[in-house]
Amino acid sequence: MTIARIIAARTAENIIACDVSTPVSEAVSILATRRIGALPVLRDGKVVGIISERDVIYRLADHGAGCLDLPVESIMTSPAVTVEPATTVDEALSLMTRRRFRHFPVVENGALIAFISIGDLVKHKMDEVQHEAEALRNYIQAV
Repeated sequence: MTIARIIAARTAENIIACDVSTPVSEAVSILATRRIGALPVLRDGKVVGIISERDVIYRLADHGAGCLDLPVESIMTSPAVTVEPATTVDEALSLMTRRRFRHFPVVENGALIAFISIGDLVKHKMDEVQHEAEALRNYIQAV
């Protein structure tokens, strides 16, 4: 199964993102209001980084509240590690585990087309396991 299947019903217009010049305080407000853990950061429409709750917490611990006035570019994780629609779910989960990420921008031909979380991938895997278990139960009952 690929990322393309998970994002098939999504549109790029629904992606919540911010620009490199967005103040950290505004990004924090977006994260809190939308109850999300990360935002892709764009420059001229291209993904250049990600700002996550972790980025904010670490910078607050290191630099205090003054970091809230900085542009997100100064505290984001960069460069952004991205995946493509053809990436398998297992490959994406493996990369998330190795790199300790919880979010990936999905990029096609350099353009951001989706933003996925570990929750999206785990939900897909759980659905897959349930489907396989049901198929096995049906097979056993038929035999």
